[in-house]
Amino acid sequence: MIPGSMSAVHVSQHPLVLHKLTRLRSRTTEPITFRHLVRELSQFLFYEATQDLKVEPCTVQTPLAECAGTLIAEPIGLMPILRAGLGMAEAIHDMVPDAQVWHLGLYRDHQTLKPVTYYNRLPSQPTIAVSFILDPMLATGGSAIATVDMLKEWGVRRIKFLGLIAAPEGVRQLQGAHPDVPIYLAALDSHLNEQSYIVPGLGDAGDRQFGTS
Repeated sequence: MIPGSMSAVHVSQHPLVLHKLTRLRSRTTEPITFRHLVRELSQFLFYEATQDLKVEPCTVQTPLAECAGTLIAEPIGLMPILRAGLGMAEAIHDMVPDAQVWHLGLYRDHQTLKPVTYYNRLPSQPTIAVSFILDPMLATGGSAIATVDMLKEWGVRRIKFLGLIAAPEGVRQLQGAHPDVPIYLAALDSHLNEQSYIVPGLGDAGDRQFGTS
């Protein structure tokens, strides 16, 4: 947890996360490898972020006998912020195939640095109990805050943010606006530069996933 934080900021210290994050940052990592690393890191973070999911007991029949088991007992929503969050959503959806996936389109206006929403097809009533916002980079925090605003207005109350790398500025902004939203990260970096890119960061996560610039 960073000093003065109002809600939990979980920065993974797992050796595999640290190893894969290092490879992800490298400027020589090709898009196909970059996408694979995003996938693996997303699954690690989701595992850490879901320890409090509600469960219910059940009984299954193994090849040998009946066995007591446990099933997830609440509907999960995955909210990837387009387009960089797509790689995270696909990876996590493989872990929880019954989860609902709702794409949210936001981009940062390079003049104002404010988020602009261009895609939102949420139904009139919420159909999930807990929502996971997926965005590789938490820079200024504007898109994350706008997404939480959107989900709360929709009626969802349990919301978590999953990102690969964040800047302290973005964490402070998100916590200040929504102190009830826990943040799960692979790394908390140094600062934002004059163009509001995370330093040392990894560049543009969307471009690096999809081979664009």
